[in-house]
Amino acid sequence: MKKSDRDIMEILEAYDTTGTAHSAAQLAGVDPKTVRRYVAARDAGIPVTGPSRRTRIIDDYMPKIEEWVERSKGKVRADIVHERLVALGFDGTERTTRRAVAEAKAAWRAGHRRTYRPWITEPGLWMQFDWGDGPKVPGPGGVLRSTLLFCAWLAWSRFRVVIPVWDQTLPTLIACLDATVRRFGGVPTYALTDNPRTVSIDHVAGIAVRHPQIVETARHYGMAVHTCVPYDPESKGGSEATVKIAKADLVPTDANLLPDYASFAELEAACDRFCATVNARRHRESARIPDEALAEERGRLHTLPSAPHTLALGTTRSVGTDQTIRFGSVRYSTPPGLVGTEVWVRAAGTELVIVADLDALPRVPDWAENRRGLSEVARHLLSTPGNPKIDPAHYPDHPQEPGGAPKPPIPKARSAAEARFLDLGPGAHAWLIAASAAGTVRIRAKMTASVELAAFVGADTVDAALAVAAEAGRFAEGDLPAIVAHHADAPSSGNVVADEEHSVQPGTGAWAGFGTTAAGTGS
Repeated sequence: MKKSDRDIMEILEAYDTTGTAHSAAQLAGVDPKTVRRYVAARDAGIPVTGPSRRTRIIDDYMPKIEEWVERSKGKVRADIVHERLVALGFDGTERTTRRAVAEAKAAWRAGHRRTYRPWITEPGLWMQFDWGDGPKVPGPGGVLRSTLLFCAWLAWSRFRVVIPVWDQTLPTLIACLDATVRRFGGVPTYALTDNPRTVSIDHVAGIAVRHPQIVETARHYGMAVHTCVPYDPESKGGSEATVKIAKADLVPTDANLLPDYASFAELEAACDRFCATVNARRHRESARIPDEALAEERGRLHTLPSAPHTLALGTTRSVGTDQTIRFGSVRYSTPPGLVGTEVWVRAAGTELVIVADLDALPRVPDWAENRRGLSEVARHLLSTPGNPKIDPAHYPDHPQEPGGAPKPPIPKARSAAEARFLDLGPGAHAWLIAASAAGTVRIRAKMTASVELAAFVGADTVDAALAVAAEAGRFAEGDLPAIVAHHADAPSSGNVVADEEHSVQPGTGAWAGFGTTAAGTGS
């Protein structure tokens, strides 16, 4: 029976008075062995009121077990330890060894446990960003493609931004950073992330070497980019949590029962809805609504640059003499006036965006008369190799209609006689084009005759007759005077249209009685 604390104190007091276990046992009314046990526990520094621990057969081997646990940094397996103990003469069971190893590992972890300091936030100081795997959505050609989710947040206000992208390249990263800080309404002092190749190009003595272009971009925005310790996601747990929550709510799984996305635009809309939801909801840790906290934090953010960094616009391409650039082994057309210049191209969802610096052009094209600086000049749907994307509007002077048919030629006078004929009006232009296409002979003589006829009856009358002749395909010698005379005789008759009520085709009335029998004849 376990002694109470009062009984134990009386036993120890009796022993201190008598100095012997036998005499103390008589005074306390207990067995001498009980007195010796409590006295031994007190002298050993063990709590006398705690549970007593029996001696185990593995106690003699515990120093060796602790040595192996320390050497392996708490990772050694219990079955390996048991094999080595058996070789040293241990005759206990493996269950005993497992319990002893678990006890040693728990003691080792207690002395090497990492402690976490709460993240000390300050308005306008820190933002964090990271990448997560997004859902598969149809890309160019309807083929399913994997997407990525760029996730960022402000550490103080807990304002989150999620942007879907196709890749994780450096231009895409910079474009996402530019879009993020513009959603924030300002630039924080620091940005923290892990160590992708777009941020850290190497590690020397454990120190991350920054990508030169990411440093240049950070300088453009007035922000310093820092990276966490490799293989240590705890140092940026906020962005890790943002990625986890975004994937749980945006990537279709059996748990959330979300349907598959039919297009990249649907995924973008879903990301916008997700951000609107989480930023309007009170945060459990900060007890603030992120939208409201962001309005307060904007006063501590740096001013945004007026223009994004050029790397955010994509990669550079040179415009060839055919007004096209190549991206992903596909040709894309550009507006006129950009031949020989450099433009920036980037993929935005299912589209290719082309941006040019209009101030750097030697001559501003007519279509860019009221535009200055970096400006989007063209946008195409992404295509696949072998299927170029050419916009016919980019080639206004090309001898081909947008539908593929050749454009009608435009008459241009090269002599005084040709000029006099073309001055008659648009009918003369139409007659010349149609007559040339029909292979009409003696065109020049007929043009001269038309001008002479116009001197008598008027240019408007001849021009109208030429238009009718072109439409009817009448290019013989006397066709034009005949048309003019007809119009003079019946100026208000207009075009002759056949009456649908009458026809010169013989009727079928004579056949109406064929095969019938006259009444009363009996035939």
